[in-house]
Amino acid sequence: MAIEQAREALRRWGAEGRILELPASSATVELAAKALCCEPAHIAKTLAFHAKEQVLLIVMAGDARVDNKKYKARFGAKAAMLPFDQTEQAVGHAPGGICPFGRKPGIPVYLDASLRRFSTVYPACGSANSAIALTIPELERYAKPVDWVDICKDWRELAAEQ
Repeated sequence: MAIEQAREALRRWGAEGRILELPASSATVELAAKALCCEPAHIAKTLAFHAKEQVLLIVMAGDARVDNKKYKARFGAKAAMLPFDQTEQAVGHAPGGICPFGRKPGIPVYLDASLRRFSTVYPACGSANSAIALTIPELERYAKPVDWVDICKDWRELAAEQ
């Protein structure tokens, strides 16, 4: 089970006991926000992409969307998400539970700037009904990102309206 892989990865920092196994689905940003009683923006969604010959994960705020121009400028390829039916085999987590913990070896993770405005975010933990509350420094430590990127749009406008 992918949640066990996430649990094992988080064990290194003693955070495995903080994983929340929810009674309801958290497979989408909206469902996760409802299950966790938080704003959708606080959900740290992890999306899987093809970039040239490589698979990569990008963790972004729940209200952010990928800006294709920024993505291409950063990764040298058009933003192309992995097909639903290939994601679990490629990443180690199925859609709805993709997270940066316990992923298959060699898959780089990038954290998007849209997350930096929050003190706490909620990424999934390998299943469609799991999450963990993490500070941004914890997310950085546990996800072991290659780098921070700024490839999303819309979130700045939404944040300014609030």
